Amino acid sequence: MKGILIAIIITIVLIGGALVVSSGNNNKQEANNVVMEGDKQVINIEARGGYFPRVTTAKANSPTVIKISTNNTFDCSSALVIPSLNFRKNLPPVGVTEIEVPPQKVGAKIQGLCSMGMYRFDINFI
Repeated sequence: MKGILIAIIITIVLIGGALVVSSGNNNKQEANNVVMEGDKQVINIEARGGYFPRVTTAKANSPTVIKISTNNTFDCSSALVIPSLNFRKNLPPVGVTEIEVPPQKVGAKIQGLCSMGMYRFDINFI
């Protein structure tokens, strides 16, 4: 009986630790990945096993370029869909794909998804 109780406690600790670690990754979803290059803002996103960062805040009413970087990307994140831009493309396994974005209004949101809908990223314009 004592052995079963110890096994249950260890299981609870391991599951709790896994939840803490995974929720810690969710808090690290937004990053400073927007830079100005000339008169355009450039949003850098990595595609491999998902999209990173998952959330980006960008300046509204500015010409924008999204640069999607791939590095040995062979999962479904290489099949990118951005519905609001009518964009659908299979990204190269290695390289950078540039996507021109017209100026967006304050409050606009662009969402990118893998073709299966498993992975996504959001760009919020303020």
